[in-house]
Amino acid sequence: MNKLLLCLVILVPVFSMPGLASGHQPRLVEGSSVVVVTDPEVSKAYYGTLKGEPAVYTITAIEPFALYVGVLVPDITGQNKDVSAVITKDGEPLATLDGTTFTWTKFTEPFGNDTYWEGPDYKLKAPAGRYEIKVSSPNNDSKYSLAVGEIEAFNFTESLNAVMIIPELKKNFFNKSPIDFILSPLGAGLILIMFVLAFLFGFLYRFILRQFARHPAQRVSHNIGRYDRLVRIAIGVALLLWAITTTWSLWLLFFAGFAFFEAIFSWCGLYAALGRNTCPAD
Repeated sequence: MNKLLLCLVILVPVFSMPGLASGHQPRLVEGSSVVVVTDPEVSKAYYGTLKGEPAVYTITAIEPFALYVGVLVPDITGQNKDVSAVITKDGEPLATLDGTTFTWTKFTEPFGNDTYWEGPDYKLKAPAGRYEIKVSSPNNDSKYSLAVGEIEAFNFTESLNAVMIIPELKKNFFNKSPIDFILSPLGAGLILIMFVLAFLFGFLYRFILRQFARHPAQRVSHNIGRYDRLVRIAIGVALLLWAITTTWSLWLLFFAGFAFFEAIFSWCGLYAALGRNTCPAD
């Protein structure tokens, strides 16, 4: 029970952490050159690659709103700082963010642990109307991130969405291995969260099984020996490496954590259900 309480103490602040993360809600732009921006005051970052033509973002506002638009590019080899954006309202020119003449600034975003070049931006208390943001570069072949809105709304759902998107951004946008995500607070926090959940599940499953077990062999506190514990450690390490080098699957992280739980506590859920025991001490 004391171990269960300890896990709960750890779990509460960890779950709170992603919601505290300041930044843009990430959005991947794929297969479309026209993107409709909803809730334009809410901070979002659209990640895309120009493929021979400008990318167009549209905003339809039925009442005045705070318009913010910023242009960024990844700090990677071969990436030019030449992405621009033209903003129009109801077909009339409103502003031009010229990245070809702008002095870009390098910065590192801490929650993804990624480095960008930050280009020109634009703010306006905008009246109602239809707005269009056209993103382009001289050859229309650049990677870019378009920031829209300034109100941070990084709740748990958006934090989870970010966790799912960031590994793909690492690989396809920043040309990094997804394992780099482990160096950020969100990546490390995700592993901790899934391991804590796995341990909580293990404690709960063991408690229920011991309460309702029909055979004494199912009620033992330890049912696996040294060899089986080493096997579970190996499985846990393999699942963890598989997760953090590919898609950061929540299920892979969870089962990695559960494998470590079984190894640490010398108890196997499957063995307990079957009444099997390979532990010489029990």
